[in-house]
Amino acid sequence: MFTKSPADTAASGPAASSAPTVALTSVPGGTPIPHSVGVSDEEFRAALSRLAAGVVLITAHDPDEGPHGEDIGMTATAFLSVSLDPPLVMVSVRNDSRMDDLLELQPLWAVSVLSGHQRQIAGRFAMKGRISDRLLFADIPFVRGEVSGAPLVGGALATMECRTEQRVVAGDHTLVIARVLATSIPNEDDGPLTYFRGKYRQLG
Repeated sequence: MFTKSPADTAASGPAASSAPTVALTSVPGGTPIPHSVGVSDEEFRAALSRLAAGVVLITAHDPDEGPHGEDIGMTATAFLSVSLDPPLVMVSVRNDSRMDDLLELQPLWAVSVLSGHQRQIAGRFAMKGRISDRLLFADIPFVRGEVSGAPLVGGALATMECRTEQRVVAGDHTLVIARVLATSIPNEDDGPLTYFRGKYRQLG
C-alpha cells in the first residue's frame, strides 16, 4: 500500500573495473565497513517502516468505464505537499496499476485525508486481489467533487481536488505532481490515521 512496495534497484552495467566506487564508513572503533551498492527489499522495507506516514485515499472517476463511468480508489502513504506557490502535491503510484493507467488519461483526481477512525477504508482499498472498486465504494459515504468529479470520502479530515501537471517515472512507481484546485476541511474533531511499522495506527 504504501503506495505499495518500494522499488527494487538491481545493479547493472559494464565490467567490474567501471563499477561505482563503494563508499566506506566507520564504526565507533574506527574500522571501515564497506557498503554494498544497494539493499535488499526486506532491508529497504524494514528501514522505511520506521517512518510514520499519514494515510490518504486517492480517487478518480473513469468516465469510459460503463454507461455512467466508474470510481477508482487507492490507499496511499507516499503523499506529500510539494509547493505553496503554486499549491502542488505529489502521490506515488505503482507503474501499470489501475490507478496509474487511469491518471495517465484522467488529469483530475482527489485526495481524502483519512481520520483515525477510517482504518477500514484504508485497508479495503489497499488489499490485493480485491473486489471491484464499484463494490468497494458501495457502502462508503462520499460526495462527488465539483471540480474533479471524484469521490470525496465523508468523515475525512480534509479533501483536495487536483489536476495533474507532471508525471515522473521513478523506478517501479510514477510520481504524479498536481495542482490543488479546491480544498475542504469537513472533520476537525478527529485525529489522523497513520501507518507505522506495517500497521495502521490512530494518533494519540
